[in-house]
Amino acid sequence: MQTSQAGSGLSIGQIVRSRRQSLGKSQLHLALEAGISPRHLSFVETGRSNPSRDMVITIAETLEVPLRERNVWLEVAGYAALYRETPLDAPNMSDVSSALRCLLDAHGTNPAFVFNRRYDIVMRNDAGRRLLSFFAPLWHGPDNILEMLLSPDGLRDSVEHWAERAAHGIERVKRELSGPRMDEVDAVFLQRLTAAERELPRLRKSFVVPPAGIVVPMRLQRAGFDIEFITAMTTLGTPLDITLQELRIETYFPATAAAREAFRSLMDSSP
Repeated sequence: MQTSQAGSGLSIGQIVRSRRQSLGKSQLHLALEAGISPRHLSFVETGRSNPSRDMVITIAETLEVPLRERNVWLEVAGYAALYRETPLDAPNMSDVSSALRCLLDAHGTNPAFVFNRRYDIVMRNDAGRRLLSFFAPLWHGPDNILEMLLSPDGLRDSVEHWAERAAHGIERVKRELSGPRMDEVDAVFLQRLTAAERELPRLRKSFVVPPAGIVVPMRLQRAGFDIEFITAMTTLGTPLDITLQELRIETYFPATAAAREAFRSLMDSSP
């Protein structure tokens, strides 16, 4: 698992070099992409030169550093943080929330969810609500898709290869949360996930992608319904707020004609 180097006592030059190397880029390649002198980049990485605020931002953008971590880069280099983190329910986010609601509703009968970096369900459409109500009828825990997947009272008994799905989600969340700005909620959640990961069946790694397949479907089974879905993940374009950058919109589409018919029947029969 690759974790952030920012905030670990390293200089900004060491942080840049670590990120660059993790992406397999040479100094020359990065310098050309960022539009800066290879000599200047070399001086930054070795600590012979401290980059300007604009250069830190340019290098971070070129290396696709998340906004949360860009703030740390700026502070390590001696500058103020630039990117804000605004709660989605804040008054000045009302237009964004309305747009997300319109986007979810536009998916019609296809279940759609908005997740944050912890896989908390921030928003859902009616089809998403009904999907979870049917396949996890006993769930009364937090609105978190990973916790639902890990629990026998949640989705665990309804999702084929649930352990592999959970392991994949846990790895993603660990990458997201292992940065330098982990808050108390993140730390507690990460501890729970790490403990849960140790309990996952060791055989989960036996799950492989079928060689003849185009995509790996998500298969849900319960009470006579057996439905395969393919999922699509969407992010918001060019966000300048940490909250918005970390949102993921996931939509579930029945994978086959039979799945579409079965899902239509399920929607007709569920409240």
